[in-house]
This record gives sequence, C-alpha cells and structure tokens, in this order.
Amino acid sequence: MAAEIRLFPCLTDNFGYLVHDPASRAVASIDAPEAAPIIKALEREGWTLTDILVTHHHGDHVGGIAELKQKYNCRVVAPHDKTAKIPLVDVRVKQGDIVKVGTLLARVLETPGHTLDHISYVFDDEKALFAADTLFSIGCGRVFEGAYPMMWDSLLKLRALPDDFRLYCGHEYTAANVKFALTIEPNNPDLKARAEEVTRLRAAGKPTIPTLLGDEKKANVFLRADEPSVAASVHLKGASAAEVFGELRERKNKS
Repeated sequence: MAAEIRLFPCLTDNFGYLVHDPASRAVASIDAPEAAPIIKALEREGWTLTDILVTHHHGDHVGGIAELKQKYNCRVVAPHDKTAKIPLVDVRVKQGDIVKVGTLLARVLETPGHTLDHISYVFDDEKALFAADTLFSIGCGRVFEGAYPMMWDSLLKLRALPDDFRLYCGHEYTAANVKFALTIEPNNPDLKARAEEVTRLRAAGKPTIPTLLGDEKKANVFLRADEPSVAASVHLKGASAAEVFGELRERKNKS
C-alpha cells in the first residue's frame, strides 16, 4: 500500500508534511515548524506521530520539536552536524544514509548552502523529494551559511533525480519566485505556463506544491544556471554555472 502524504500550512508561509505508512501505521513529520497544526493534522487523520525528520536547524523548521516529542515520544532524526542547534535529537544522519519510517525508506542527501547542515529526504519508492529550503518551486533558498558553488552543487544533486518525482518544499514562495524568474526568462514557455497555473491556484486558495521535478527543470531558472541563454540574460556569457547561479541569487536577494 502506497504512502499517504498530507500537506498543510504552518506559521505564516511554511508547509507542514506528514508521511504515513499504512502497513505499519508509522508517521513522519518532515520538520516541525510549530506543533499545533501538526497535532491537528494527526488528529484529523487518526494517526500517531512516530518520527520527525529534520532538514536543518532554522527555528521555523524545529520550533515544534519539543512539544511533539513530549506528546508522542517520537524519534527525532537530524543532520549529523552536532554544532547545529536542533533539540532532542535521537539519530543523526549523513549523505547516503537510509531512514526507515515503518516500511518506508527515505534516502538522505546532503544539500548544504542555505545552511551548512541542510539535508533533503528522498523517498524513492514514493517518488517524493522533501527539499525544505534548498529547492523551492521556481526558486531556491537564500545562501546564508554556505557559498554559491556549494549551493549550486546541492541543486545539481536534486536536479539529477527523475522527472516524475514530486517536489515538496519548505515554504509557499512560488508566486514571488515566478515574478523574479520572469525578469530573467520572460519568453520561457514552461515558465509562463507555470505562472498562469500559480495564479489560478493562489486565487483559489490552494497550495502550489507539490510540483513535478521535470517541470521545475524546465521552468526554475535556478536549476538552469548552466543554460547558455540564462548566462546571456545576466550578461555572463561564458561564465561558469556556479557564477551564473551566484548572480541569479544576488539578483533575487535584491528583488
């Protein structure tokens, strides 16, 4: 029986996610932005939390851990970097490790840049990528702790996943990301189609997530930094992809 994934809003613009294994009844929360919406979602489904899979140490991703741990005595899985301030960690994981949620398997990818400890969780059988703040729909996270080449390498790891994987990211930023991306690739037909879709979804009060990774590869300018046309659009013809990516991120920071 396939995993069940539930998405719901947390805080002002975070996404909460629950991944349920019907075979074992295990349930993982991907990060814990705040406890109340996660508890509400669990109670609505009649599920009991067994795991929290943490992607990075920022407060809007770990703020609910203590309350959830106290209520459910759930396991907290977190990046291996012990210098990152993540409370009540039970298990630390690194690149290539496999995390079991009941009978479900999540593969760990180290995706630093936004933070040095950032990891993403790949559920291969479910074709689901939980990329938190490394990769957004039509965007990527700010590079707070790493360097631009580091973040570009992380994006390449995620871009290498199959097109039919669904991207579940940490925030509802798609509309703002589309607005910026259109300043770089105003004639990209895939981006224009996504822009129309996002407008419809947001007008209906619906989330823009999940999105197919294959669609992101065509429309997300941050995944296209090695395209000559993108380099030319930011006046960096012949520059390295990492340099082009850095210029794109700098421009987005100021937009």
